[in-house]
Amino acid sequence: MTKATTKKTSGPQDALELLKSQHDEVKDMFDKYEELGERANVSKKKLANEICEALIMHTSIEEEIFYPALRKTSKEMEDMLDEAFVEHASAKDLIAQVQEMEPDEDYYDAKVKVLGEYVSHHVEEEEEEMFPKVRKLDLDLEAMGAEMAARRDEILATV
Repeated sequence: MTKATTKKTSGPQDALELLKSQHDEVKDMFDKYEELGERANVSKKKLANEICEALIMHTSIEEEIFYPALRKTSKEMEDMLDEAFVEHASAKDLIAQVQEMEPDEDYYDAKVKVLGEYVSHHVEEEEEEMFPKVRKLDLDLEAMGAEMAARRDEILATV
């Protein structure tokens, strides 16, 4: 993992702040990947693996903690949450493919790029549509953020 993905924040973050910071970190990693040259296979593999690990951790905390809490609190968000799960499934499929490949194989860069596009679309929907609705719900976002941070640290300890 990169330092950005494993860093501890200086204070408690609410759930949305924690997810947004993870979104920003992964976006930065995808941007760095795009800057790598054609022959930078070792760097590409290392960075792609870091991206995949960060996304696996992120989707896990969303699916285990964040989304179930939203489902319990808001019936109106069910369609949005169903779509988020389907987007996660597509991303997980691409993650598995990227992890099994080497950078010199056909379609490696294309798969990383498409994964980045999936993630960008998903992040945009969460931040612009879901998060504003979540702010209006009766949820303890600070407590949820602490629970999510603890789960993040638990996952990171295993990679």
